[in-house]
Amino acid sequence: MRETVHRHLGKVMAGAAVAAVGTAAMVAITLPGTAGADASGGTRGGGTGAVQQAGQGRDTVPPGVVEQAPAEGAKGTGRDPLTDDEVRRVEKLALNRQLLTTGEDVDGDRGPQRLGVDLAEPEADEADDPGAPRRADVTFYDYKDDTLVTKTVNLDTGKVEETGTQRGVQPPPSHAENAEAARILLADPLGAGLRADYKDAVGKELTSPDQLLLSGGVYRAVPGAQPAVLDRCGAHRCVRLFTKVRNGPWIDTRSLVIDLSARKVAALDRS
Repeated sequence: MRETVHRHLGKVMAGAAVAAVGTAAMVAITLPGTAGADASGGTRGGGTGAVQQAGQGRDTVPPGVVEQAPAEGAKGTGRDPLTDDEVRRVEKLALNRQLLTTGEDVDGDRGPQRLGVDLAEPEADEADDPGAPRRADVTFYDYKDDTLVTKTVNLDTGKVEETGTQRGVQPPPSHAENAEAARILLADPLGAGLRADYKDAVGKELTSPDQLLLSGGVYRAVPGAQPAVLDRCGAHRCVRLFTKVRNGPWIDTRSLVIDLSARKVAALDRS
């Protein structure tokens, strides 16, 4: 293993920069997100463009069905973190029939992509009220029209109090989105370097994202700084991956950008 790693290892430069060797240079140094390589979000990669950290069967999947309001389950109080029961409940409450049937997730299936659930801030006039209702912000990304959808759910009443939609706002990618980005990359000719370096590291073919530890960051286009195919990144949901062999070295894929909205891959100029 050590001989394999050294054969592909790039030069360590200031700021832990890695000079790519061959296709996708395998690195044994600590890259962003080491503490949680299999979690979404939280890292910032180098290279051209700004990075913010972080399918099939659409026509054959039956229309979504709105379920009966879920049981309340375990409840928190005040500013306590949301309980698992509360998270599950507000996710169901936030998905109305229209969003379920017209939205599209990262795989192309019906229904928007769930990004996260967070405890909402209290209203201005409720800040000092110990009996103020608990609310949760549920965030989805709708790949049908590249829209970020946020629903605020009142945990006391079970009602959706507010719905917001935004374009061009790109939160950190979820674990499911990182996995789909890796799946698209592996199926693309630009994924050949990743597949080759993985085989050198473990002696096996890389066929699934499950064989890697993944974290990712959102890529935003900078005018004139990337291939034209990536010019819509920011309006489109685009991801750069940080990939690691399970129980092994990192493989440097930072020069590759996956446009999840268009399902395309392009390479940034690393010169």
